[in-house]
Amino acid sequence: MRSPSRLRAAAVAATALLLSSLLAGCGDDAEDEDLTAQKLSWKDCPAPSAAEGGGDAPSPLPDGDAWQCATLRAPLDWGSPEGDTIGLALVRAKASGAAGRRIGSLVFNFGGPGGSGVTTLPAFGQDYAALRTRYDLVSFDPRGVGRSAPVKCEDDQQLDAYFQQDATPDDAAERTELLGNTKEFNGACEKNSAKMLPRVRTTDVARDMDLMRQVLGDAKLSYFGISYGTELGGVYAHLFPGHVGRAVFDAVVDPTQNPEQGSLGQARGFQLALDNFAEDCTSKAEDCPVGDSAQNVKDRIAKLLKDLDSKPIPGVFPRLLTETAATGGIAQALYSKDFWAYLTEGLEQAYDGDGRVLMLLSDSMNGRNENGEYSNITAANVSINCADDKPRYTADFVEGRLPEFRAASPLFGEFLAWSLVSCTDWAVPGAADHPDVSAPGAAPILVVGNTGDPATPYEGARKMVDALGKGVGVELTYKGQGHGAYDSENKCVRAAVNGYLLDGKVPAAGTVCT
Repeated sequence: MRSPSRLRAAAVAATALLLSSLLAGCGDDAEDEDLTAQKLSWKDCPAPSAAEGGGDAPSPLPDGDAWQCATLRAPLDWGSPEGDTIGLALVRAKASGAAGRRIGSLVFNFGGPGGSGVTTLPAFGQDYAALRTRYDLVSFDPRGVGRSAPVKCEDDQQLDAYFQQDATPDDAAERTELLGNTKEFNGACEKNSAKMLPRVRTTDVARDMDLMRQVLGDAKLSYFGISYGTELGGVYAHLFPGHVGRAVFDAVVDPTQNPEQGSLGQARGFQLALDNFAEDCTSKAEDCPVGDSAQNVKDRIAKLLKDLDSKPIPGVFPRLLTETAATGGIAQALYSKDFWAYLTEGLEQAYDGDGRVLMLLSDSMNGRNENGEYSNITAANVSINCADDKPRYTADFVEGRLPEFRAASPLFGEFLAWSLVSCTDWAVPGAADHPDVSAPGAAPILVVGNTGDPATPYEGARKMVDALGKGVGVELTYKGQGHGAYDSENKCVRAAVNGYLLDGKVPAAGTVCT
């Protein structure tokens, strides 16, 4: 997703991003040093840093092997690569199969932007056990994220207040407050992270990945990108088409859209997911506890949000569940069909005046742990998006677009429309209207779209295939629910992805998995 108040495309992964303390920042001058020749010092992973979300060090792998971490030095400014360096945090699980069958490293980016790969890969590592038989599984905190020279904006107390604000203003006073809070947040980012803000663009991260490829010893980059990770992968393919190895894009960002178009598409996507949740709940043999019909489920949710706008209810003490927090919590639960039961429970409780479950879901989306500490996912998300995205939207522009956003989603439309002002007062100009992912001559890239994906709507997969260029993108469709396809454990999707990454078998373009 595109901003702190926008529904973040790495939100499911964010439930695992509860990692502590800063490892990397600006380092020594790297003049006359070849960074591609550096040797990584792999050691058992420490407990996650505060910026990664805090928590315990990752548990050993099922075979007893430990997750290993290292720090890669990269130029602070790729425009002046001989200057200062920053440290990029890496994590890996070494290949479990016979040494002679090892292909190399498979690099993951789980999205956001702003998600910590160092925490997410261990949290979901068992999902990729088949891929580990022939690859070292590797992920990283992109620059500005987690332990990789993290961007800092507001502190925990300020963020609590920030996420309590009314993100869908109904009058001039609420509009003024929202714009003021946004300007204050953006000012804090500039004050605390001015040196990093111009250097967290996706093009910078793509160059970091090519350095990573070389230091890991791979002639080609084997890559698995999810959500925003597909945009990053597309930018990498554009910059380094000859270095693309076997690559998979899952939960695909539409690279042709500007932020306004992307937010409007997400409004439609989350509305579709809500429709599917309501139909699923009311179609079962037992009574649906949150509505008598699909329309009744949605009507009751709409009434709940309207009531919360004027009268919040107790959430996680001492905070109240506001309309904004409830909207975020509902969206978080729509990222995966596995979370629909939590949404049902949260709605049931909220109707009885208890907002705890919906607030916990909202906290998960925003990177807040049970101790009240925030990861830097919001700061990083805003910083990367605002550095990437050239458009700057005014409040008057948003108000003129509200009718179309409301038509796209009565529930999420206004929330996503108003998030467009997030970059209005940003200190650094945005790079482009949308990313360039054209990659003529690159190896085939498997592009997997999910018809029920709320955060990266299905249509984006076809747009990515077309934008990559003839003979590069190979589209696979999964007719399912939730954000992404591989983690659904659908056997057809798993077979296609594993077949390509492990054995180089490209599935037929247009393959459909149900």
